[in-house]
Amino acid sequence: MTATSLLLNKVITDFLQTDAEKIDWEYQSSAGKWSNKQIIGHLIDSAHINLLRFVRCTYEENFKLVYEQDAYVAVQQYRHVAIKELLDLWILVNRQIIRVWENYPADRLMARCDNGKTEPNLQTVEWLANDYVEHLLHHLKQIK
Repeated sequence: MTATSLLLNKVITDFLQTDAEKIDWEYQSSAGKWSNKQIIGHLIDSAHINLLRFVRCTYEENFKLVYEQDAYVAVQQYRHVAIKELLDLWILVNRQIIRVWENYPADRLMARCDNGKTEPNLQTVEWLANDYVEHLLHHLKQIK
């Protein structure tokens, strides 16, 4: 998964080159939507959940691991956390994902886990890794 690791590293590096101090972290595109700060919080949650999926798939298969994204964001009170702390955590968790990917056992890339909320949705590690980066890019583009 070296190509995916390189892509994730580039996404992190590119984002870090933005001027974070010019971003209005409290901005919400509309009522009921997450603020920019909460989007980073959501990406931290996504990183944690996916890191667990990647690690568990090295030795286990067909387990269920889902999360309720709105509940996670609400209970962790990201809105009240300093943005520097959130960005530092986001960077660290993603760097750990990169380390896991760089050493991923080739014979486990097709291992699957269930990320379906209401019905089974078995996905391979390879699919989850690609989806993780696409999801990350999607949300980073929302931050203005």
